[in-house]
Parts: sequence; C-alpha cells; structure tokens
Amino acid sequence: MQVSQTRIAGLLLIQPDVYQDQRGYFFEHYSRDKYEQIGLPAEFVQDNCSYSRQGTVRGLHYQVGAGAQGKLTTVLYGKVLDVAVDVRFGSPTFGEHMAVELSNENCLQLWIPPGFAHGFSVLSEEVVFSYKCTSLYSKEHERSVLFNDPDLGIDWKVTNPIVSAKDLAAPRLRSIKRDYVYSR
Repeated sequence: MQVSQTRIAGLLLIQPDVYQDQRGYFFEHYSRDKYEQIGLPAEFVQDNCSYSRQGTVRGLHYQVGAGAQGKLTTVLYGKVLDVAVDVRFGSPTFGEHMAVELSNENCLQLWIPPGFAHGFSVLSEEVVFSYKCTSLYSKEHERSVLFNDPDLGIDWKVTNPIVSAKDLAAPRLRSIKRDYVYSR
C-alpha cells in the first residue's frame, strides 16, 4: 500500500496493493491493522454507499462536535471527482480544497479526517461510491457548504450539475459557524 500526504495536512491519498490478472483484480478495501499503521482510526462505525448518475454533485457535507466524522472514500464502480474542503477555523489551509479522481480503475482511496467538508461529482455514466465513517450520521451535528461557492473555486468537471434542493440551500463558506476549530 502506498500512502501520500497531500498539500493539505490531514488528507491522505491511499493506493492499496492491487493484484491483477486475466480475471480482473483484487485488493483489500480495508484492513484495520494496515490502516491503523498509517494513522487512520482503528474503528469505523458506519459504512455508506450511494448510486448516482453522471453530472450529479453531492456535498459539501460535514459533521461537528460529538458527531464529527472522518471518512475513508472509494469508488466501487465508475469515476468521481472527490473533493475535500478544509473547514477547520485557524488552519493555515482553511477554505482550501483538494480534488482527486477516484475510480474502480485506479482503486485510489481518500482519507478525509474530521474538519473537512466533503463532496463528489459523478464523471462516469453511473457510479457506486462507498465511504466508511468514524461516527454515526447525526442530523443535529450535520453542516454543509454551498458546492458552487465562488470563494472556493471548485471545478467539479460537470456541466449542468444535478444537485439536491438541500445542497443548493447550503451556506457559503464565509457564513458557516465556527463549529470546528483547528488544533495541531
């Protein structure tokens, strides 16, 4: 397994060992001991899976307080642009984002620790997107940032995005509460 630090502290790009032959490929989607060795939490408490059509944008979502979530993301089928935005007040990279293409072909994973808003856009005809969470979903702790906030300048690589009414009503980054404060 290869692990790469990204330009934003805390975000990790993970390339699992993939074993490929004429039948296809195999890789460990998750192994507690291996992932714990690279600094990920030993316990994930919820696995989520979504199916989406091309052009869909989901996000940018995060949770705060006791519900703050770390996420280990991967694509089971298709291709997405996976995006994480630093919403840790006081962080030197507050408001900056990182985007990476994840697909069933490249088998990449992204570790997104608490303190980041997360979203993705669907670049293939269809996608099955999966992510492990360190905390259970909590409506009370849920927050969001407007996906197309001009202050973020995210190129989602889709035209005429399909977005939920809830995500369209999200606040801009400059309007979010100081719910998550950066600490080293």
